[in-house]
Amino acid sequence: MRVAALYDIHGNLPALEAVVAEIQREGVDHILVGGDVLPGAMPVECLDLLFNLQIPTQFIMGNGDREVLAQIRGVETEWYRNAPGDWREPIDWTAQQLLPQHAELIAGWPATITLGIDRLGDVLFCHATPRNDKEIFTRRTAEERLVHVFAGVTAGLVVCGHTHMQFDRIVGKTRVVNAGSVGMPFGRTGADWLLTGPDVQLRHTDYGRERAAERIRQTKYPQAEEFVQKYILQTPPEGEVLAAFAKGELR
Repeated sequence: MRVAALYDIHGNLPALEAVVAEIQREGVDHILVGGDVLPGAMPVECLDLLFNLQIPTQFIMGNGDREVLAQIRGVETEWYRNAPGDWREPIDWTAQQLLPQHAELIAGWPATITLGIDRLGDVLFCHATPRNDKEIFTRRTAEERLVHVFAGVTAGLVVCGHTHMQFDRIVGKTRVVNAGSVGMPFGRTGADWLLTGPDVQLRHTDYGRERAAERIRQTKYPQAEEFVQKYILQTPPEGEVLAAFAKGELR
């Protein structure tokens, strides 16, 4: 079985369409959506595309999905209370776009999924770390800070996302791979994702960025132009992001 892992789509439908087209050409058997389909500029369109794929597809919950769902339910989380207004705005707007059936489906997404994949054995898919959906670590995070996080994992391979940058590293006896971000990559433009089985391939898909930018601009997303400039036409430099994440990574 070959499994494509798509993480951190963040409502970027043009990027998602490009990746799905490549997956279909590859003849992939299964898709694992690793969280943070939301929030973003085209949330309903992304969900509807994913829910109607002819390829078997499973989902796990990301912190962005969880925050949007909380707003739909009228629950104010600790993160929401403390977040600045420009962080809350995409959550609020996305929550207003979704239909009740979308919320019902999202509510059923688990925190992790384990799949048996040819030649790789059991693979654990999580959003950030195996224990929650918000912890930050990167390819530079010291191993001693991570050993206890992965100590109880029995799978030989863990796939994560959340930080929007691909990497492939070892923590203790566990191989840990970050699938990167389909919709909001850091370090280079395009869409990043992962293909597993029988090996592990960090994949990158280019797409028509100028046309994608126009499609995003035509939405009513309140931060459309900022999204276009920061994540489609260009991206935050990897070194800058790594330095910022270092201040909030696992201690």
